[in-house]
Amino acid sequence: MKKIKYKNITENEISLVKLFGISRKHQGGQVIILGLIFAAILVLFSAAILGYIMTYMKSERQNIAKEQALQLAEAGIDKAAYELNQSSSYTGETGTVLGSGSFSVAVSSIDSTHKRITSTGSVPYSGGRTAVRTVKATLGIDDTVISFRYGIQAGNGGFTLDNSSSITGNAFSTGPIVGSGGNYIYGDVVSAGSSGWIYGIHTTGNAFSHTIGKSGTPTTVDRDAYYVTKVNTTVTGTSHPGSPDQDPVDLPISDAQISEWESDAAAGGEYNTCDGSGNYEIPESMSLGPKKIACNLVIKNIAELLITGPIWVTGNITTKSSTIKMDPSLGSSNVAVIADNPANRSGSGKIDIQTSSDFQGSGSAGSFVFMISQNNSAESGGSTAAISQGQSATALVAYASHGLISFSNTANVKEATGYKITLKNSANVTYDSGLPSTLFESGPGASWMFDPGSYVIQR
Repeated sequence: MKKIKYKNITENEISLVKLFGISRKHQGGQVIILGLIFAAILVLFSAAILGYIMTYMKSERQNIAKEQALQLAEAGIDKAAYELNQSSSYTGETGTVLGSGSFSVAVSSIDSTHKRITSTGSVPYSGGRTAVRTVKATLGIDDTVISFRYGIQAGNGGFTLDNSSSITGNAFSTGPIVGSGGNYIYGDVVSAGSSGWIYGIHTTGNAFSHTIGKSGTPTTVDRDAYYVTKVNTTVTGTSHPGSPDQDPVDLPISDAQISEWESDAAAGGEYNTCDGSGNYEIPESMSLGPKKIACNLVIKNIAELLITGPIWVTGNITTKSSTIKMDPSLGSSNVAVIADNPANRSGSGKIDIQTSSDFQGSGSAGSFVFMISQNNSAESGGSTAAISQGQSATALVAYASHGLISFSNTANVKEATGYKITLKNSANVTYDSGLPSTLFESGPGASWMFDPGSYVIQR
């Protein structure tokens, strides 16, 4: 083999000759070729890096869209829980737009107290693609929780406000809501159904009713008004004529629940030794409950009656110059004091709260005294008051789903629910923030709650 002589050449040329067999004669062309090779390698490497970046960006867009779809699916689950607590007949919805995507919800019944919720969130992203995530959960009726969503809620009898009476909180009625021309409701006001009618009040929130206002009686709405017909009404916000009527809402405590509490009270024993007037008068400060009292209950001139369990009175209940308090051991739980005479619900089962009656919770947040009457005079067209109160009672919740609740003078309660409600003089109902999730010591509840172990995310 002919040897190459390295004479008068540089060290770099020697290296090229040794490495590639490139002589000075061929060096220029070979260097160009090497440059092209290196350029090609650089282009390929750059293309690979760019492809990786594009793939990464595409993957990130897909991941972001999937996360947004999951959040939408979870929003659908929350919406289903809310709607079921508004109406147990809710069966789902399709294509509800929220943000950059939408969700669809399907509700199926497992049994009378459990429902299966399937919520699917969808978010479009680049290239016409759509990220989809599905969440499934089971909701059940909680055993102890009852939700009160309104400061005052009336059934078909509606409610009226006279003189300077007012409501602090939202008000809902399936009957008319009537004021005398300027009674304040510090919250939203709803009169449901095609016969809904609101007039003579000044609401600081929104108003929802088929008809708002009445000729000769001014009505004021500080925010928005939703209606079919509007008469003699001042709306500071936005008017929405032609709005759909609001659906009626069931009262939060059913007769079945009250019967359950009565059974719990009776399980603690029965007191049936009454005086000649058919009364059992609490003799001194004491604890009471669970107990069934088979006559009228009179709580008068005692320092304190400590409620330790549900009480069922088969006659009337009268309180005066006394303190009625939940036992501190109940914590945030509550028990009911019920007046119910199944043999005479139109004339008996009344609650009369007279002067200096002081109602106190257990000392824990969310604890109140629940006074429940099953008198049904108002529902039958009568005028007998199921619950009457004429003075302040800051820890009292008044409930009469079939009867009339009448407040007067400086009456002040945390919540009131009745078939028909009237407020007179300077009476005020003040809604308490603890009532949406009120706990009861026993008995069935009325709120749909998540089963923690049922939550499943489908990838």
